[in-house]
Amino acid sequence: MVEKVVATEATIELIEKLKAIHGDLMFHQSGGCCDGSSPMCYPRGEFRIGESDVLLGEIGDTPFYMSKDQYEYWKHTQLIIDVVDGRGGMFSLEGPEGKRFLTRSRVFTDEEREVLNL
Repeated sequence: MVEKVVATEATIELIEKLKAIHGDLMFHQSGGCCDGSSPMCYPRGEFRIGESDVLLGEIGDTPFYMSKDQYEYWKHTQLIIDVVDGRGGMFSLEGPEGKRFLTRSRVFTDEEREVLNL
């Protein structure tokens, strides 16, 4: 199985810490605006998901979404969600921890694109 989104161990650890504080979580890759394009973490259900969003998968048992329009640009890559020190999106839950989620990516191989029907 080819995963469209994966997470580093540091990301999984921070997700677990945030779950202990906030309960179930969800991610949405922001499309820009004031926070740039970054993975935003919210209490599950706080951010409205609609028909214009795509579920890419789960990281740390937490759903990860992206808008359909943005997905068209990113669909050829695997998103790798990482954590770095610093302040990120002001609306994302990790901010008070002195950390921010960061999206890295790699281009899928020809074989992976075939499996994903891209």
